Amino acid sequence: MTGATAAPPPALPLAGVDERALPMLDALLDDPDLRLLALGFSKDPNAKTVVLAFPAHARWPVYVVKLASTDAGVSALRAEAAALCAIDRGALGTIEATVPAVLGWTSWQGRMGLVTAALPGTPMLSAYHRWHHTARRVLVEADFALAGDWLAALQDATAGRRALVDMESTVVDMLPRRFPERGAGREAAQRLRAIGRRLRRSTTPRTTVHGDLWLGNILQQAGRVTGVVDWELGQADGEPVRDLVHFALSYALFLDRHTRPGRLVAGHPGLRSGRWGDGVAYALGGRGWFPDLVEGFIRSGLARLGADPKEWRSAALAGVAEGAATADQPAFAAENLRLFLRLTATDQTP
Repeated sequence: MTGATAAPPPALPLAGVDERALPMLDALLDDPDLRLLALGFSKDPNAKTVVLAFPAHARWPVYVVKLASTDAGVSALRAEAAALCAIDRGALGTIEATVPAVLGWTSWQGRMGLVTAALPGTPMLSAYHRWHHTARRVLVEADFALAGDWLAALQDATAGRRALVDMESTVVDMLPRRFPERGAGREAAQRLRAIGRRLRRSTTPRTTVHGDLWLGNILQQAGRVTGVVDWELGQADGEPVRDLVHFALSYALFLDRHTRPGRLVAGHPGLRSGRWGDGVAYALGGRGWFPDLVEGFIRSGLARLGADPKEWRSAALAGVAEGAATADQPAFAAENLRLFLRLTATDQTP
């Protein structure tokens, strides 16, 4: 690689999202000047393989092809295409270039694929896992600022009708169905309803929602967000608080990933590595610069949206419950359920 910047992708003959014509991926990418990198061999129910196409001597790819491995994967690709095509790109202003453009559909060996324009940058997750990155306040604050500024721009650009804050209506019925054993799902749903009643005292504008705004989906380069990818859970007219709390919770979740069980986590004197989700518990109820940062991030986001910033913890707890109800991996969902029940054990305010 020479570090040269790739030219914008040319128009493809499969522009649009019409599924009636699926040209073969072999033909689409049968170009000696393109280098291919396959990654993301997921074992999730909606598994997909991701293929990046690089022009010769370019640092960044120009195409991303997601190939579905399962029927659920096909549904996820259709949902992502619909979410991206529903966005009014012209209204996005300075962040338009950070949202992937749908170029069309393809197929390979009977597997359906979605083609989007690639975006430059490296995932924020890469820096997160560098030695002591999360121990350094200045670096963590910079991550939150980047994500917060991008999210504010998206929400401001797409704000529409106002409605009551809704973090629970699509989740409460899912919890008992997914976790019927010993009534854990019913108990979680009951607690979530109480949280929802507190949140519904405020309103927010309905905005475009990414749905999975975490470090792995945010690309950055030279101190700025250059792309936000994987819009499978996106909505054109959704609850913006979801993205706000999802970023903060996902950042907190892995704070102790590189610390041996029982040991204090570097940079966070109040956090000891132990049970799954202790980083989230620390963020929502601990003392220190990181809990203060999380609280301030969610509070300021709620205030910007016109909601009550005092309900920042309620919003975060609802985000944990959403993870329990909607996570692809059953084990991850179950851990979120246990965490939600633990965090709400003494949080029964009507």
